Amino acid sequence: MPRTLSTCLLPDLATPEIFADARVVVIDILRASSTICTALANGAEVVIPCEDVETAHQLKREAAVSPLLGGERGGVKLPDFDLGNSPREYGEETVAGRPIVFTTTNGTRALHRSAAGAGVAVGCFLNCEAIVNWLESSDQPAVLMCAGTDGHVTLEDCLFAGLLADKLVQRNQHVPIDDPTRICLDVYHTAALRPDGVQLQLRASRGGQNLQNLGMADDIAYCSQIDVLDLVPVWDPQANRITPLG
Repeated sequence: MPRTLSTCLLPDLATPEIFADARVVVIDILRASSTICTALANGAEVVIPCEDVETAHQLKREAAVSPLLGGERGGVKLPDFDLGNSPREYGEETVAGRPIVFTTTNGTRALHRSAAGAGVAVGCFLNCEAIVNWLESSDQPAVLMCAGTDGHVTLEDCLFAGLLADKLVQRNQHVPIDDPTRICLDVYHTAALRPDGVQLQLRASRGGQNLQNLGMADDIAYCSQIDVLDLVPVWDPQANRITPLG
């Protein structure tokens, strides 16, 4: 069980000290975390996260085996990219056995901001229990890194951070938590009082509103599913590769 549990509501709020010896979970519910988890669950060889579009194009040019390019800006698939950022695009028939070079507005940047962590995983509602077990298997501090949207705190990321915190606190009520974690717990507990509360809150969130305006409401329903994937995507910052643990 982690000896402490902290939450960063935005990557820019993280201090170097918080990463010391910590296991970090990067959270971008709508949609980068959900898409990365789905791609790897459907047999993608590796996901290579890039902070910018130029790096993604360069990696494709230099790759020995041509990867798929996936990603978005402003929620919309990038020109000349094979895939956008909808997890529903990353089916087995499309991604199995393929490397994916991936860049998004917020999620891949949050990953790179977390490089100093002792271990960095990607979490979402889809693989919640697997992430909880990964955090519980170590006494290292746990840090929940919310990606946010364009520098703003987002409801959807806080909601999932609250669910993770709730599960960890249920298993060890004595784990010290910080105030941002308490805020996320309150957000999740409010949603949990209502049937389909998670999906309703995702739809009401800034990210959910953006997706609905883009005609991508089906992604919200997909991303709100809990524990449908049993894997922990772990990022190796030195190799810049995300692969399933084990």
